[in-house]
Amino acid sequence: MEHDGQLELYTAVASQLKEAHARVRALQVPEGVRMALTRKLLVITAVAKHDLADATRRLERFISDLDEGRFPEEGL
Repeated sequence: MEHDGQLELYTAVASQLKEAHARVRALQVPEGVRMALTRKLLVITAVAKHDLADATRRLERFISDLDEGRFPEEGL
């Protein structure tokens, strides 16, 4: 049964990552900012392969930052 819960969590995180990528693509920001946001999402994706709980926390923080309009500076 635990395996089913883990699979559901992976599915939820994958869905949220897909949505976050779409949101980043739709942003009207300089290309450097978009690249920095995309790199953050790629890091979260990589973390999800090894530590789903940490990836979930990072993704929630990332989405919160997007919602609040907090973006990295261009070139970082």
